[in-house]
Amino acid sequence: MNETSGRGGQRGSGSPTYLAGLLLHGRRVVVVGGGAVATRRVPKLLAAGARVELISPEADPALRSLAESGAVVWTARRFTASDLDGAWYVLAATDSAEVNAAVTAEAEQRHTFCVRADRADSGSAWTPATGEASGVTVAVITSHDPLRARRIRDRLVDVVVEEGL
Repeated sequence: MNETSGRGGQRGSGSPTYLAGLLLHGRRVVVVGGGAVATRRVPKLLAAGARVELISPEADPALRSLAESGAVVWTARRFTASDLDGAWYVLAATDSAEVNAAVTAEAEQRHTFCVRADRADSGSAWTPATGEASGVTVAVITSHDPLRARRIRDRLVDVVVEEGL
């Protein structure tokens, strides 16, 4: 399905997502998995003011440091379904497809949006490639091409910087 763009041209169907900015300040966000994906995303969740709870038997040193400082709550064990009780948003980022599927299924039962890091199409939310410049945040989501999304994001950030927007 094609839609008319704001400039009168045509654009493709793009991503099937509905874009929204999540206001997570003071809200409980559960991150299942303590590796590279969690290490990249947890600081952004904290910057948004989320109360981050990390569930993982092991954690990257950067995440351990955040837990030691009190910035995140780390429960050093495997995921259980009750970990999602009361969560507003969930990130399934383990190295186990089975665990990520279980996290996603439990989030779905609770009507809680869940990003599944290993199989984006199996979650209920996607994380965009984001960048900031001059008080503007840009976010790009493509249909299953994160490298392309990052390239486009970088170009958009450059435009914002060049235009002084």
